[in-house]
Amino acid sequence: MAPPSPKEAASKAGEVLAGSSAKEFKKESTAARLLGAGCAGIAELAVFHPVDTTAKRLMSNQGKIASASQLNSVIFKDKAAASVGTRFFSLFPGLGYAAAYKVLQRVYKYGGQPFVRDYLAKNHGDSFDRTFGKGNGKAIMHATAGSLIGIGEIVILPLDVLKIKRQTNPEAFRGRGVFRIVADEGFGLYRGWGWTAARNAPGSFALFGGSAAAKQYLYKLSDYNTASWSQNFVASIAGATASLIVSAPLDVVKTRIQNRNFEAKESGFRIVSNMAKNEGFSSFFKGLTPKLLMTGPKLVFSFWLAQTLIPAFNKVL
Repeated sequence: MAPPSPKEAASKAGEVLAGSSAKEFKKESTAARLLGAGCAGIAELAVFHPVDTTAKRLMSNQGKIASASQLNSVIFKDKAAASVGTRFFSLFPGLGYAAAYKVLQRVYKYGGQPFVRDYLAKNHGDSFDRTFGKGNGKAIMHATAGSLIGIGEIVILPLDVLKIKRQTNPEAFRGRGVFRIVADEGFGLYRGWGWTAARNAPGSFALFGGSAAAKQYLYKLSDYNTASWSQNFVASIAGATASLIVSAPLDVVKTRIQNRNFEAKESGFRIVSNMAKNEGFSSFFKGLTPKLLMTGPKLVFSFWLAQTLIPAFNKVL
C-alpha cells in the first residue's frame, strides 16, 4: 500500500487536532449502564444524605440567620438541643423516599444519558460536527443529551417531593402513610414540575457538558470512557460546579414549592417575587455554599463511580 500523500497526512493530522467526531462513540450494554449507575446512587446516598438534608433546610429557611444558635435550630429543628448523636441521626429523615429517589435518579440520569447520546450520535452527529466543529460538537452533544435526560427527570418528581417534605416539613404528613398521601394528593405531587424542568435543563447541560469539555480540551480524549480516575475526578468537579451554580436560583424556588404543606397553592412566580422583595437577591443562592462544599466529594464520587463501573461492568457482562 502506498504511503499517504503529504496532503492526506496533513488532513488526518488536522482532524486529530480538531477533535473526535460526534458520531464516534462506544456503546456499553444496558445492564452495565443500569448496574453502574445504580451502585453509584446507593453509595452516594449512604454517605451524603445528611449533607443534602442540611442544604434543603437552609434553602427552605425564610429570613436571615443571625447567630450560631439560630443556625443550629434551622438545621436540627426540634433536635437542636439534643445530644450530638441524636442531632446527627435527625439528618436522616425520609431516608426511604431518599433511597428510592436517589437510586432511581442516578440510574435514570447516569444510565439514561448514554442512550440519548447514542441516539444523537447516530442520527445527528454530523449536524453537531458541522455546526460546532469536531471536538466542540461532541462535547456539546454530550451536554445536550444530559439536558434532555434532565428534563425527563420530572417523571420521578413525586419521590423528590416526598423526600424534601420529610426532610424540611414533616408536619405536612400528619401521620399519613405514603400510599394515603399519593391517593389524597394525586397529581399535586407534581407541583413545581415546570420549575424542576427549568432547573434540570441548564443544570444537566452544565453537568455533562462541563465534564465532557474537560475531557475533550484538557485531556484531549477521543473516547471519554478511557478517562482515568484522576481525569474523571477533575472532569466531574468542572461539570458539577458549573451545574450547581447555573441551577441554584431555580433550585431554591423548586425546593420552596415542594416543601410547603400539601394544601398550599402559592405559585412559583409569587415565591420569586416575595423572595426578591423580602429577602433580596442573595436569597436565590441560599444553600449554595454547602452544596458547593459537597460538590467535590459528592458528585465527583458518584459521577466517577458511575463512569468507572459502567465500563467495568461492560467488560464482565
